[in-house]
Amino acid sequence: MHAAWDDTVGAVLGHLAERGFGRDLRLVYAGRQLASKTVLAELCLPPDSTLHLLSRLRSTPYPDAWQLASYIVSIASIARSDPLNSAAVSGLDDLVKEFILCAHRANQRQRHDRDSPIDAQAMGDQAAHYLEIFHEAGVPFALVGLYAAYPHSTIHFYAGNAIKCFLTMDPSALPPDVLPVTAPLLLEFCGMLSLSVGKEDELYRSCRSMLASVLCLPSGLPASLKLKSPSKLIEQVLPFAEEIVDAVMYELASLEMTVSSKNLEDLSNFFKVLRQQALCWVPNGGPLPKNLYNSERDSWVWKLHDISMNLLNRVDECLKKLEMDLSLSSESRGVNVSQSRWVARSHMLVVLTQLDFISMIYEDLAHNLRLVLLAHIDPLNALVRFSKRNEHLHWLVKHKDLLCFEARRNLVMMMLAEGKDEYGELHEMLIDRAHLLDESFGYIMQAKSSELHSGLFMEFKNEEATGPGVLREWFFVVCQALFNPQQVLFSPCPSDRKRFFLNGRRIIGLALMHRVQVGITLDNTLVLPLAGRSIKLEDIRQADPVLYKSCKDILKMDAAVVDGLELTFSRDVHELGSRRTIELCSGGKDLRVNIRNREHYIDLLIKNTFVDSISVQLTHFARGFSDILVDPELRKVFFDFLGPEDLDRMLGGRSNTINLEDWKLHTQYNGYKEKDRNIIWFWKAVEGMSIEQQRDLLFFWTSVKFLPPDGFGGLASKLYIYKASESADRLPSSHTCFYRLCLPAYPSLKVTKNQLQKIAQEHVSCSFGTW
Repeated sequence: MHAAWDDTVGAVLGHLAERGFGRDLRLVYAGRQLASKTVLAELCLPPDSTLHLLSRLRSTPYPDAWQLASYIVSIASIARSDPLNSAAVSGLDDLVKEFILCAHRANQRQRHDRDSPIDAQAMGDQAAHYLEIFHEAGVPFALVGLYAAYPHSTIHFYAGNAIKCFLTMDPSALPPDVLPVTAPLLLEFCGMLSLSVGKEDELYRSCRSMLASVLCLPSGLPASLKLKSPSKLIEQVLPFAEEIVDAVMYELASLEMTVSSKNLEDLSNFFKVLRQQALCWVPNGGPLPKNLYNSERDSWVWKLHDISMNLLNRVDECLKKLEMDLSLSSESRGVNVSQSRWVARSHMLVVLTQLDFISMIYEDLAHNLRLVLLAHIDPLNALVRFSKRNEHLHWLVKHKDLLCFEARRNLVMMMLAEGKDEYGELHEMLIDRAHLLDESFGYIMQAKSSELHSGLFMEFKNEEATGPGVLREWFFVVCQALFNPQQVLFSPCPSDRKRFFLNGRRIIGLALMHRVQVGITLDNTLVLPLAGRSIKLEDIRQADPVLYKSCKDILKMDAAVVDGLELTFSRDVHELGSRRTIELCSGGKDLRVNIRNREHYIDLLIKNTFVDSISVQLTHFARGFSDILVDPELRKVFFDFLGPEDLDRMLGGRSNTINLEDWKLHTQYNGYKEKDRNIIWFWKAVEGMSIEQQRDLLFFWTSVKFLPPDGFGGLASKLYIYKASESADRLPSSHTCFYRLCLPAYPSLKVTKNQLQKIAQEHVSCSFGTW
C-alpha cells in the first residue's frame, strides 16, 4: 500500500482494518511496535522498508473457524507474493467448502442441543457467526485480491473457484441453512470485485446475480441485514440494481428488443427487495410525497425514482415499435403478428410488472404507467393474449378495462391448474349413464384438489370409447343435467336434510380448467358475490323480474305513496307452508321505510335475498371453485378479471348460429378432396340443417356442442373428414378425441342428407363416437 508522510500509524492501521485485515492490528518495525499517534515522517524509515502487521488473537467460542479462515488467508497471501507457486492455491476451493461445511455442522449441533423446534432463521445463527469470522479474518479481501492480481493465470482460476463456492444453489454444496446468511458476504464480494476487476467481469456478474437471488429467498433477510435501517440497505443494493436496469435498457434498445432471462430474473429480485425495504421506510406504507424525490437528487429516493422512470420510458419506446409492427402486419396480411413472435416479447410484461411494483412507492410512476398502457392498448393485449403461464400478472386487474376478452381469458386460465397428460397422474372415473349425476359427484367430491389439478380420465360403463373426446362429452352431459330446470340445483346434504349445498361447485371450475364450453351461463347474482362485489338492483333484472320491478316502482314513488305501503326493514319468507319474518337489519321490524331510506332498504333486501339467505351454499360453491385454482386465495382476483359476460362466453360458448364458412376453413380431408362430389354434398346437407341439428352433428363429430368464443379457430385441433370404406348403408362414425369424422362415399346428395339427419339427433349424437 502507499501512504503519505503526514499519515499516522493509526490511520494506516485503520485503513487496513477497513480492507478486511482484522481488528486489534499492530505495526512492528525492527522488533519494535510503532505508536499509533506517530506520524510516518517521524519514523525516518529507509526506502523499501518491510513492516510486520500483527493481529492480537482474542478469546473465541469458534477457534476452529478462526483457524481455518486464517489458514485460507495465509495460503492466498503466499500465492500473491509468489505467483509461480500456483500449486499452493490449487486447493483453495476445497478449504472454502470445508469452512461452509463447518458452518453447517455448527447449525446441526445447535439444533440437536435445543429441546424445541426452531425456525430457519434461528437455525442460521451459528452459520452467520461463522461467516462473520470469514469476513473479519479478511478471507474475502484475500481471495478477491488474488483473483484480481493475476488475470488470465492459473492463480486467477483457483481464486475464482474459491469465490464461486458461494455462488451456487446446489444444496449439497451450499446447505439451505447456510445459504440465507451469505447475503452480507455476497455484498462484500460484489463491492470488492466491482472495484478490483470492473463490472464487465463474469465472476462479478455471477456474484451480483447470486446476491439478488439470496436477498429474495422465502426465509427473508438474515439478522445482520435486518438490523440495518431500510434506507441503509437500499443504498447498498441500489447501485447493483441500477446496473441491471442499464443492462435491460440496453437490450431493449436492440433491434430485436430481447432481454436475457438472467437479467430479467435479477431485475425482478432486486426490485422486489428494494420495494420491500422502501415500503418499510415510507410512512404508512403509502406513496411518497413528490417533494421527497424532486428535491433531494442525491438520495436513494430520487435515484430509484429516476431509474424507474427511465426504464418506463424505454418500455414506452418498445411498445411504440410493437404497435407499428402490429399495424403494418394487419395492413399487409389482414391478420395479426404470429403468436410465436408475441410469445418472444413476453419479457415486456415482466418489466411492466416490476414497474408496477415500484409504482406503489411513487404516485407519478403509477400515473405514467397507466398512460403508457392506455397509449398502447393493441400491443398490450397481444402480449397478454399470447403470454405463457405467469403468476405475477395479477396487477393487470387494475387495468382490465384496457384488456380484450381474449387477454382477460388468458389471465384467468393461468390461475387454473394446467392438468397433466400423463395417464398415471389422472383422476380416473367410471360412470354409469343411468346414474350420471350421483356417480359423477361421488367421484368429484371425494377427490382431493391436488388430484383434480392433475386432470381427469373417464369412461362410461359398458362403452369402449375413452380419451379427451369422452371427457368433453361427460362435461357437457353432466352440466346439462345439472342445470336442467327439472333438476334441483341446491341438493340436501345426506347428513342433514335441512342443510343444502350447491351441487355444481367443482364441476364449473373443472369445465373452465379443461376449456370445455358446456352451454350454460351463471347469473350475476351468483358471480358477483364470488368476486366479493355487492349485488345492485340492475343485477337482479333476469334473476327475479318481479322483485326488480317492485323495487324500481318504490324508487319512483312519491313520499306519501311510500309511507302508505307501510313497509319495514324486513321480509316474509314462505317455507314448507309456513311463513316467517326475517329482519334486514337489527330492529328491522320496527323500522319504517320512507323516501329517505328506501335506497338503503332495497340494498339490504337484495343482499338478504341473494346472498345472506344462501350464504352456506355460496360458501360451499366458492370453496369448491377455489379447489380448482392453483392458489385458492386467487378466487377474488379470478372473478375481478372476468365480467359476467366473460364467464358466459367461457362456459356457454357461442350461442348464435354456426359459421359454415369458418367450419369449412378449419376442416381437412383424408381420402377425399375439397372438390369431390361427396364433400360438396356433405356441406350442402349441413347447410340445410337447423342450428340444433348442426350442433348435434358437431357434437357427434367432436364432443363439442358449443364452440369457443373465437369459433372453430379456438378448438384444440383442426377437424378432419376421412373417407370410410364401409358401404353406403352404414352411418358415419367418429373419433371424437381426434376430431375425426369417417364418412362413407354415399351415392347421392339425398342419401348423404338422410344419413346425416339420422346422426344429427340428440339421442344418437351422444356417445355414438369411438376413441
